[in-house]
Amino acid sequence: MSEYLNIGKDKRKVDALALAAGEPLFADDYPLHNPLHIAFLYSPHAHAKIKSIDTSEAESMPGVALVLTYKNTPRVLYTSAGQSYPEPSPYDMYMFDEKVRFVGDRVALVAAESLEIAKEALKKIKVEYEMLPALFDIEEAEKDGAPVLHDGEEHVMIPSAIYRPEKNLAARIAFLYGDSQKGFEEADFVHEASYYTHIASHCALETHVTKATFDHYGRLVLITSTQVPFHARRIVSSVTGIPLNKIRVIKPRVGGGFGSKQEVLLEPYVALVAWRTKQPAQIVTSREEYFVSGRTRHAMRSRIKIGAKKDGTIVAMEIDDLMNAGAYGPHGPTVLSNTGAKVLPLFNKINNVSFYADCVYTNLPVGGAYRGYGATQGFFGLNQHLDEITRKLGIDMAEFVKKWHIKTGETSEVFKAIGEGKTGHEQIVTSCKLSECIDEAARAIGWKEKRGARRRVGDKLYGVGMAVATQGSGIPLVDMGAAHIKMNEDGSFNLFVGATDIGTGSDTVLAQIAAESLHVPFEKIIVLSSDTDLTPYDVGAYASSTTYVSGNAVRVCAEKVLEQILKVACEMLECSRQDLALGVEEVIHARSGRRLSFKDIAYYAFYTKNQFQIEDSASFVSPVSPFPFCTTFAEVEVDIRTGIVRPLKVVTAMDCGNVLNPKLAEGQVEGAVLNGISFSLCEEYLFDEKGRMKNPNFWDYKVYKTTDLPEIVTILVPSFEEYGPYGAKSVGEVAINTPGPAIANAIYDAVGVRIYNLPMTPERVLKAIKEKGIG
Repeated sequence: MSEYLNIGKDKRKVDALALAAGEPLFADDYPLHNPLHIAFLYSPHAHAKIKSIDTSEAESMPGVALVLTYKNTPRVLYTSAGQSYPEPSPYDMYMFDEKVRFVGDRVALVAAESLEIAKEALKKIKVEYEMLPALFDIEEAEKDGAPVLHDGEEHVMIPSAIYRPEKNLAARIAFLYGDSQKGFEEADFVHEASYYTHIASHCALETHVTKATFDHYGRLVLITSTQVPFHARRIVSSVTGIPLNKIRVIKPRVGGGFGSKQEVLLEPYVALVAWRTKQPAQIVTSREEYFVSGRTRHAMRSRIKIGAKKDGTIVAMEIDDLMNAGAYGPHGPTVLSNTGAKVLPLFNKINNVSFYADCVYTNLPVGGAYRGYGATQGFFGLNQHLDEITRKLGIDMAEFVKKWHIKTGETSEVFKAIGEGKTGHEQIVTSCKLSECIDEAARAIGWKEKRGARRRVGDKLYGVGMAVATQGSGIPLVDMGAAHIKMNEDGSFNLFVGATDIGTGSDTVLAQIAAESLHVPFEKIIVLSSDTDLTPYDVGAYASSTTYVSGNAVRVCAEKVLEQILKVACEMLECSRQDLALGVEEVIHARSGRRLSFKDIAYYAFYTKNQFQIEDSASFVSPVSPFPFCTTFAEVEVDIRTGIVRPLKVVTAMDCGNVLNPKLAEGQVEGAVLNGISFSLCEEYLFDEKGRMKNPNFWDYKVYKTTDLPEIVTILVPSFEEYGPYGAKSVGEVAINTPGPAIANAIYDAVGVRIYNLPMTPERVLKAIKEKGIG
């Protein structure tokens, strides 16, 4: 808006030039003096018990400082999920265990003077395994006689979901309202289908990196590529027994996270090595390790059944989700809850809804947090289902969604039924411009002219499809952000935030919020973030929370600091608060016109009378999670000879509230869209019959490159969210949820085949085309 000084402006990222010049340090750039290098021994088996392990030969090698196994590490159950305490994820893992549960599970580590020595020492470790039956099929996991992965002391801290590890059940969530069976009986027709989303990697360019050293007081300093520095500190302390006040965690620049670094994967191991040896230590994982032993997107089967009237009224919906946790359950309950909690409220006028969801253990790589966080899986099936129903009814899907989606001032029964890590609670949607988004995107793609046209040029057929989605802005009554601001003599300000910038530009946006609240140019804000010694607490970068939660903390803090500035000005001008007006970097006495610069006020406060530091702190927890809304329309070309699907144009229209920084918001949307396209069309974990990943590299695990890019169009449709800082909502996650189903619907529009399994590879598409007899 024009009346803002800093908000709604394309402010350049605070670290843009430095990053372009290669100046900021990433975790691996931090030099350590003679560090120990850590290497892991990974399980070659999907499911086995360690009968014996002999590390004596490895320990006797010159240059080896320490070897760790289950025999000499703390027997403390924990979850690697970087979530607020008490974590809703099951406590189902040890640093090392006598049992291995997937190919890539950790068996031992070696810390040595060089990485070469550490890797050579790994070969000297002798392990005898007792092979156990492996479980790879989620449909078999809960059946009688299935191999049981967890059968010991595993537990949950809070009962956010049913947990039955003896039945391989990592989480179960269910809710009902209305009478679905009665609704199906009243329907004019019922459509039922199952949709499958797959295991995928975050593919961050920077792999997992953690370094440990000591300060001059003997305190442990962890420099780690993380989204959750404060959670990392707490978990390291609880697992290793190192006192929390002896640990400092610093997050440097991060080379991509997307949820993979919301996991506390390496920090406990590196910390324990450094603490025991009293030497610096480090680990930089390889790309293969990132693929195999890191975290993935949870694969899911979603069975959807909808009953509808001929006029399009949906009278009943039943969803049965089955999600693959992999070998352990970090984020399992919360991702599972989001497959319903973030998906079902979008269509709030269905009176009869049944939702059943199980997350089960298998002997495959571990699922975790991934951008979209369950909503991606849920919206893939639902959007295709709606496309199928509207085609059967002869209704335009765009018009159908506009009529039936949740609107401003409305609520949903789902809000009360499901939360994310806690029980749900009532919420009213206070801003929604989804209908406007649909109109804008439909015009940009040529929806009315192209849908159903079945255009063909030789072997290539063309079609368009659409999808809609929502997400959230932080976890209500769970996520907390805090900020501290202090004033300097020249009228500049230091902003200290625990919020974690992982390339998203949150340092920049938070500086804009602070500057706007303080009535100063953006350049007068100096940001320091993500250092557990220097910055206040923040949950970290996840749940689309930073702009909304941390931004509100910054706004409140800045307003408190501004009040101190005005109080000093009153003393200097010998007037009341009502006599003062604010200009840019100055306070104006309304009657006399006398002006005091912020520099004048700072010098007075610091040096003249009643001296004190102008500074304050604030925290923020939200009772609600405002919903961003988006729609994606895609035009594709399908080659019926090869099955290759080529997106030609992808248009995404977004309601993320009042846009604080348009360029950064556009970048977030475009990144999410590209991520969604790549995930949906080509990324895929391939396993052999023993559960080994066959393609743990970028040569065989295909991701979209710049040469593959379609035309991507982003349209920001502004609304104003009353709970958000300057009307803002989240933007970072929601747009990953729509490209997959939009492309799937476009494929159907082009060739009349429905693709139920992701990824939509040429092989799958060609098989469907041949089965349909299209030529």
